[in-house]
Amino acid sequence: MKNFIIAISFLFIAKMGLSQEWPKQIFSSSQLNTEIAKHKLVAILPYEVRISYKRQPKNFSAEANRDQEKTMSKSIQSSMYTFLLRKGDKYSVAFQDVDKTNILLKKAGMFDSLSLFTKDEIAKTLGVDAIIGGIFEMEQTKSVGAAIATAVLFDAPGVKTGTGSLVMTINNGVNGDLLWRFFKTMNESMMSSTDDLVERMMRKVSRNFPYLIK
Repeated sequence: MKNFIIAISFLFIAKMGLSQEWPKQIFSSSQLNTEIAKHKLVAILPYEVRISYKRQPKNFSAEANRDQEKTMSKSIQSSMYTFLLRKGDKYSVAFQDVDKTNILLKKAGMFDSLSLFTKDEIAKTLGVDAIIGGIFEMEQTKSVGAAIATAVLFDAPGVKTGTGSLVMTINNGVNGDLLWRFFKTMNESMMSSTDDLVERMMRKVSRNFPYLIK
């Protein structure tokens, strides 16, 4: 009986952890409404991704980790573009095709060094009125194998393997000024994909997204 109660307690704690809402923060510039009314075309930049480990894996490869960050960077960019396209009739602006965005960045020698350029320089290169960018940071706290074992034990397929924070920003193309910023932390489960990540974030953003037609 005692073991049964302990098992039920662990199950309850695990499921509470999965359903926990993580904090979000939103900043809006005093110039936001005035400036976005002028916007017609917006570009989505590749996200800056940083992946770290609470306990570094035995066979850790810094090169492989960088490759994973680059892959995820473009995946988040692509997933966000797809999400915004699906709901395009709800927004007051159009979004530049991300393939075109990346080609223009590569031609200008900006793609692998965006941090060296101002937001207005990037917007001018892309020919857009504003740019959406951001940072995703993830710390792996549990191996996938350990997560699977926990999921089987507690019948909880969404057991987290790490924690992450995601920042989404909108900068004005004319002067590069920050107009809007959204920040949220979240658990990452072994079943997470970049599409799931963006979907969850945008569901939180949706009511506050500046380009939403009201």
